[in-house]
Amino acid sequence: MTQFRTLELSHPRPGIALATLNRPERLNAITFEMFDEFGELQGQIDGDPETRVLVITGGGRGFCAGLDLDCAAQLPDMTATEMMREQQKWGAAVAGFRHMSTPVIAAVNGPAAGAGMGLALAADIRIATESARFNAAFVKVGLSGGDVGTSWALPRLVGLARATEILLTGRFVTAHEALQIGLVTDVTSSESLLDKAYEIAEMIASNSPFGMTLTKQVIQQNVDAPSLDAAIAVENRNQVLATRTSDMREALTAFREKRRPVFTGR
Repeated sequence: MTQFRTLELSHPRPGIALATLNRPERLNAITFEMFDEFGELQGQIDGDPETRVLVITGGGRGFCAGLDLDCAAQLPDMTATEMMREQQKWGAAVAGFRHMSTPVIAAVNGPAAGAGMGLALAADIRIATESARFNAAFVKVGLSGGDVGTSWALPRLVGLARATEILLTGRFVTAHEALQIGLVTDVTSSESLLDKAYEIAEMIASNSPFGMTLTKQVIQQNVDAPSLDAAIAVENRNQVLATRTSDMREALTAFREKRRPVFTGR
């Protein structure tokens, strides 16, 4: 099991893993090492059959302030080749949460800026505290507004017009605006944030693990499906696969016996 330096991993409830960004003194700004540990975390969680849902939050008073300024200061001195290599690694590290077979919930407990916003967007579900704020800060430091998947995910969540305005201005989106435009699904108090995340996670964890993986995949594939027929073809494939599992037979048996199903992921 990986020993993390920039993250803290715990299992607060059965089937639920909690990854806490653990640089509170820097508002959990992302370092080169943290990008590497994202990939290690993803592999560890997906490789653990006992973990059904991953919750990500920030330590202290913020979710994630984006790339650490000490790291950002090194970028202009890199060659184009070196910078492209790093950029590809960072993009893959954040997109890796979207590619996980395990559902991911971002519990945004404060500012989520730049790559921190991109990290939140990479989750399957986002909830936030009333103090949370989001911004694509890239344009504020002389960069393009699109980074670590932000320009792909944001228009799909809030629509092209609103996403364009947010990316071009770099302004902050408050938690309540985020709720109104569909960037998050719930806004709660700081004290209730993790309890709300666990409540959602437990509902997900009570379902068939393979069914949840297929559901995550079909949503991501069909949001860009070229036609209804193409989308239904993916759905048909997934349902055929799901009916081959022991978990579906267990679900039917449990329904007849009027009890909760016991899913094993097989």
